[in-house]
Amino acid sequence: MTKSVYIASSERQVGKSSIALGVVDLFARQVRSVGVFRPLVASVEHDPVTEALLSHKALSQSLESAIGVSYADWAANPDQALDTIVAKYNALAESRDAVVILGSDYESLEASSELARNATIAANLNSPILFVCRVDGRSAGQIQRLAEAAIETLESAYNTVIAMVATHADPAQRDEAAVALKKVRDVVVSVWPHNDVLAAPSVGEQFTAVGATRWLGQEDFLHHESLSTLIGGMTLPNLLTRLKKESTVIVPADRLDLLPGLVMAHSSAQYGPLAALILTGGFDIPESVSKLFGESLVDLPIAITSMDTFTTATTLQNVHGTSTGSDRKIEVSRAVFSEFVDEEALLAAIDLPRTEIRTPTMFEYQIQQKARSNRQRIVLPESTDDRVLTAAAIALQRSVAEIILLGDAARISARASELGLNLSEAKVISPEDPQLLQGFAREYAKLRAHKGVTIEQALEKLKDLSYFGTMMVHLGMADGMVSGAVNTTANTIRPSLEFIKTAPGVSVVSGSFLMCMSNRVLVYADCAVNPDPTAEQLADIAISSARTAESFGIEPRVAMLSYSTGDSGFGADVDKVREATRLVRERAPQIKVEGPIQFDAAVDEVVARKKMPGSEVAGRATVFIFPDLNTGNNTYKAVQRTSGAVAVGPMLQGLRKPVNDLSRGALVDDIVSTITITAIQAQAL
Repeated sequence: MTKSVYIASSERQVGKSSIALGVVDLFARQVRSVGVFRPLVASVEHDPVTEALLSHKALSQSLESAIGVSYADWAANPDQALDTIVAKYNALAESRDAVVILGSDYESLEASSELARNATIAANLNSPILFVCRVDGRSAGQIQRLAEAAIETLESAYNTVIAMVATHADPAQRDEAAVALKKVRDVVVSVWPHNDVLAAPSVGEQFTAVGATRWLGQEDFLHHESLSTLIGGMTLPNLLTRLKKESTVIVPADRLDLLPGLVMAHSSAQYGPLAALILTGGFDIPESVSKLFGESLVDLPIAITSMDTFTTATTLQNVHGTSTGSDRKIEVSRAVFSEFVDEEALLAAIDLPRTEIRTPTMFEYQIQQKARSNRQRIVLPESTDDRVLTAAAIALQRSVAEIILLGDAARISARASELGLNLSEAKVISPEDPQLLQGFAREYAKLRAHKGVTIEQALEKLKDLSYFGTMMVHLGMADGMVSGAVNTTANTIRPSLEFIKTAPGVSVVSGSFLMCMSNRVLVYADCAVNPDPTAEQLADIAISSARTAESFGIEPRVAMLSYSTGDSGFGADVDKVREATRLVRERAPQIKVEGPIQFDAAVDEVVARKKMPGSEVAGRATVFIFPDLNTGNNTYKAVQRTSGAVAVGPMLQGLRKPVNDLSRGALVDDIVSTITITAIQAQAL
């Protein structure tokens, strides 16, 4: 499994990229291949932070592979942007032993909601979080409150925070700040002192910010850091005593008398070197001064801006550099990380086992990948429905299945053109093909001979396209079928029961839903088919549902639901569930199952510890078997409405080959999801 850590902050200019660089170094000493990923950036074409990190000798990847989406992409369609982020991250993670994920920079989104966005992204990437904040200007209590609020936001999205780093601390504050953060969570804590180099912009960035044009000096010096700014408005003797090394001095362009002294100060061991001079006001340089400096070798960058002195100084106060923006900064970042981070403790925290988080977006990506890995042929009998045609086009575009449409090829093509759909890769089969009809009719008559079915009666049955499509599945011409957008549930299920039949050892077909909660995926059954199953049927439903869970990468922990937990209740309904549980243990001893058990004891670990301590299932159930259809159908709808869960299905369980039913009001997305899960069922059967 790929190691990862998500570096997130609650504010700007905290030095996340320095921390990311340190973690890249840390990972590079532990594994063979490391990657960097930035989910959200200002521009997908150019991101200085990502580009700086990609210069690391341990990294070998393109900028495109390291970037998710832009702020504009997210603003336009957050759901689609999140899908893209998850897909691009997983594509990178598949080829890397470890990935460092660097959160957004608070440049273009509202600061009040950006941490929540990062929390959502981190949860969908199932990565532990290293949280970063600033110390400067805050008391210990303020630091603690800031961290508490941020951690609550991150954890409310089901994230695990494994470390906290506070930067820009006064050296005297370090211990106090560390104690404050430890009060928030007992995790790895590091407090970094302020470092002028890491926070500094380059001279070139300063010139760009104030619209300055270089007049003199070496162009290479534009990459040097400017550690501070100073307004030079006093006489030279007084100004010299206030100069700081590697500072940018702002000089009104009508005070050119200061230039010779400042150029000399730049070259002196006492006052220099300086970073740059910026001449304000836009005044023309007199010809005599130009000649004087033109005959001198001046390497100090000197630029001219039309801004006044106050505006220039104010603008430069808001210019910040990337903490890994130069070779010098990279080396300083490494030194600071090595000195102030307990690397062994951080690596151990990243390696701690975590609860597997599966958000709806993550689950959708995973099932699409699984379907693509071995594409199955799915027949859709209802090609007269625009929703079905649209879903077919999307399924083909995503490559989750090979699509077979039943209908007239010319009509399907014409309607697809009207809808703007590309169905060129779909296979269209006419249900009026005489050769197919005769062959299907003979097979159906043979299968139903014990019912006295004749060829003529079989041909009449096959006018129902659900029968035609199901016969294709039966004969191996298709691997699965999805129907029900137009046809009734009975029309979809009845042909399957007549000649596909149930799988070996299963006596009943049942209907299950994949319930995509905010942080996990569960299986609910039976919610669609059997009104009042017997104990034997309940046991079959439980075993089929456990197999369904496994096929979708869900560890089956089966809760046999009742109004009673353990031995606390009596009555026919409880006895039925108790007997069903016994039968599951007898028939499939490898399945973790508990019952009878109440819903709260199945989902809530606190309740489970009181009602059923020591259980492998209680509080951690992933498969929920309802005692009757009334309970199951109402519960899944209630959970869906009240918790925002996404219900995928129903899926029919227990058949030899997959056939799935749609509701009459199915949306296009529902149909695409059902095609995908049918393809995965076909892989498993």
